[in-house]
Amino acid sequence: MAETLVERVWAWLHETFPERQVYIRSDGRVQFFTFGPTLQATCAGLSLIFLGWVAFSTVNVIFKDRIIAAKDHRYQQMQSAYENRVADLQLSYDEVNGALVSAEDKFKANADELEAKQNTIMHFLDRKQQVDATLMNYGTPAPTNNAARPDSAAASDSIGAVPPTSTGTDLDDSDGGSSELTVSPQPAKPQPRTGKPTRASFLDLGGAVGRIAGALFGIHREPAEIPQATYARHPVLKLLAAQTNRVRKLGQVETALMARTQNQVVEGVKEIRSVLRHTGINPDQFAQRIQAAEGVGGPDIPLDAVHIEGISDTAFQQAYLSAYAVLDQMNQLLTGMRHVPLVTPVSGGTFERTSGFGARVDPFSGRLSFHPGVDFAGPWGATVYSTAPGTVVWSGPRGTYGKMIEIDHGFGIHTRYAHLSSILVEVGAKVSKGAPVGKLGSTGRSTGPHVHYEVWYDDVVRNPRNFFEAGRHVFE
Repeated sequence: MAETLVERVWAWLHETFPERQVYIRSDGRVQFFTFGPTLQATCAGLSLIFLGWVAFSTVNVIFKDRIIAAKDHRYQQMQSAYENRVADLQLSYDEVNGALVSAEDKFKANADELEAKQNTIMHFLDRKQQVDATLMNYGTPAPTNNAARPDSAAASDSIGAVPPTSTGTDLDDSDGGSSELTVSPQPAKPQPRTGKPTRASFLDLGGAVGRIAGALFGIHREPAEIPQATYARHPVLKLLAAQTNRVRKLGQVETALMARTQNQVVEGVKEIRSVLRHTGINPDQFAQRIQAAEGVGGPDIPLDAVHIEGISDTAFQQAYLSAYAVLDQMNQLLTGMRHVPLVTPVSGGTFERTSGFGARVDPFSGRLSFHPGVDFAGPWGATVYSTAPGTVVWSGPRGTYGKMIEIDHGFGIHTRYAHLSSILVEVGAKVSKGAPVGKLGSTGRSTGPHVHYEVWYDDVVRNPRNFFEAGRHVFE
C-alpha cells in the first residue's frame, strides 16, 4: 500500500511538472537545459516559501501597529485578570483575617471573663470560709483545769464545753482579689447629712435571688459580627465559634453557681437570726446596734452603677454583689454573736444544774419566789469562766449575791457570776471568752457551793437556758 501511495505521488508529480527543456541560442550555437519533475517541484516549493515569507513580512510591516496594539490589549486583559484575581484573594484574606481576629477576640473575651468569674468566686469563697471559721471557733473547747474539771469526767447535757479564749478570726477587706469593684461614672443623688439606720431585715437582699435566677438560665445571644457565609466558606472559624460558645456557656454555669452560693449565704443568715431569736434577742435591733458600733455610712449608690472589672455578665455581677452584701451582713452578725453568751460558765461532769430560771420554792423562806438565773453546783474552788468577751463592770461583794462579778459584753448584754469564793478579775479588766474570772463558792444568800449565773439584755433579766440551747444549736 505504501508503494502504491508513492507511485501515485510520483505519477501526480510527473503530470503536474512534466519534463521541460529550455533552449538557448548564442553565437550560432544552441544549448538546452532539461528541468525534470523533481527539480521543478523543488523550485516551486522554494518559490512558495519565498512568497509566503514575503507576504508575512509585508503584513508585519503594514499591520505592525495593529499587531502590537492587539498584543498589548491581550496583555492588559491578562494583567487585569491577574490583578482582579489577586484583589479577590486579598479580599478573601482580609475577610478571613478579620473574621479570625474577631473570633479570637470573642474567645479571649469569654475566656478572660470566665477566668475573672472564677477568681471572683474564689475570692468570695475565701471570705465565706473565713466567716465559717468564725462560726466554727465557737465550738472549740478551752484548755481544761485539771483541779476543777477532771479529764475523766463527762459533761452532762445541761453543761456545755467552754470555748477557747480566742474570739475567732476577724475579717478584713485587705485580702486580695483578682477582680476589683469599679463604680460606673454616674452623678450621685443628694444624700442627707444625718440618717437613722433602717429596720430592714438582713434577708432583704434575698428577694433579689428570684429575679437574678430568672435571668441566669435565659440564653444570652451576642450579636453575630461574622456573617454566616464566612463560616460556610471557612469551617475553621465555625469550630472556633463553637468553642467560644462553649466557654460562654461555662460562664453561665459560674453565674448559676454564684446564685446558689448566694442562697446558701442567705440560709446561713437565717440560721444566725434564728439563733438570736431563740435567745430572746431581736435580730434587727441587734444588727442596728452592731452597725452603730462599727460606725458605717456613706452614699447610697445602687448596684446597677457598680460593675466588676473584666466581667460583663450583669446577672453574675448582681448575684456576686448581692451575695457579698449578705455575706458581709452575716459577718457583722457573727461579730456581734461573739459577744452573746451561748455557753455555760462551768464545764465537766462534777457540776450539776440545781436550780433553773423562773418560779421556785425559796430554799430559805419556803415561799414561792422568782429565781432570775441558773445555779450550777460543784466542788468548792472550781474555776468559773467568762461565757463571752467583755469588760468587768462589777467585782466584789453585792448583797445577797455574795462575791459577784458582772461583765458587760456590749450591745446591751451583761452576765453575772455570784456566790464566788474568790474573784480573779478587777473592774475595768478586759476578759475573753473562756477566761477564768472566779472560784466557785457559797458566799451571800447560798445553801452550798455553787455559781449563780444570770444573763441580762437591755436591763431585763433573760432565761440563760435559751442561750445554752441556742449555743448547742450553733456548736452542732
